[in-house]
Amino acid sequence: MSDRKHLIIGSRESALAVVQSRMVLEFLAENHPEIETELLTMKTTGDIILDRHLDQIGGKGLFVKELDKALIEKRSDLSVHSLKDLPMEVQEELPVVYFSKREDPRDVLVLPEGVSEIDFSKPIGTSSLRRILQLKKLFPEARFESVRGNLQTRLRKLDEGQYSAIILAAAGMKRMGLADRISRFFTVDEVIPSAGQGILALQGRAGEDYSCLAGFGDEKGKAAALAERAYVRYLDGGCSSPIAAHAKIQGDQMELLGLYYNEETKEVTTGSKTGPISEAEEIGIALAKELKERG
Repeated sequence: MSDRKHLIIGSRESALAVVQSRMVLEFLAENHPEIETELLTMKTTGDIILDRHLDQIGGKGLFVKELDKALIEKRSDLSVHSLKDLPMEVQEELPVVYFSKREDPRDVLVLPEGVSEIDFSKPIGTSSLRRILQLKKLFPEARFESVRGNLQTRLRKLDEGQYSAIILAAAGMKRMGLADRISRFFTVDEVIPSAGQGILALQGRAGEDYSCLAGFGDEKGKAAALAERAYVRYLDGGCSSPIAAHAKIQGDQMELLGLYYNEETKEVTTGSKTGPISEAEEIGIALAKELKERG
């Protein structure tokens, strides 16, 4: 039983980030009504600079820098992140204390309202090279252009006619109540998702008691997170690296899918490795080694 009486949750200001943080607040209200909670929102550098690719301005760390600072300064007690936005290396004093159950991990195609077919005379909007490399196989006639901004901004740009379609994560669309805008789901074999996609990471301060959130954590979500992140970490993949990893879990067994892109040869290599979820990180590293040697 946690002895916490008060918990301040730090979150990015975006509507999706707030919705995800409220999932944690609602869990606490239901399971620990004795704990007083509040939400502290802030705009991160990654939310402010929208006219350049992330790899040009510092990578995924720009989405967490301000939240990390608030945790260190004890202005907040917990940060809620989309795991795919969390850098592969986190500060020792700010560990991930729990990983959530995974929401739908797939990538999706979203068309302008009222449209049923992709108009290939306009670009498909995505800022992800990981997605582009895989979608080129499905849509060889398509061209791709970067689209940044929060979910609502991207949908507005799409509906204004700037893009023929945009590619988004199913998890965000569903959490925002926008599942009806999804035109097509890509299977995880067609488009291997970003490592951690659909999982929330709860990041706290080392040495503090977060047992009140144990029920929010999920063992399968944790196993998938550990395998996928170990795979990407071994390949030294930052946010701009077109590396993908996704763990399919059945019972106590895991099949890890991986994509590796050789920057020099421009070759894409994919593969998989299976094993027990108790060896999640070892599976991730083994698959990374194998694909790097093949690629």
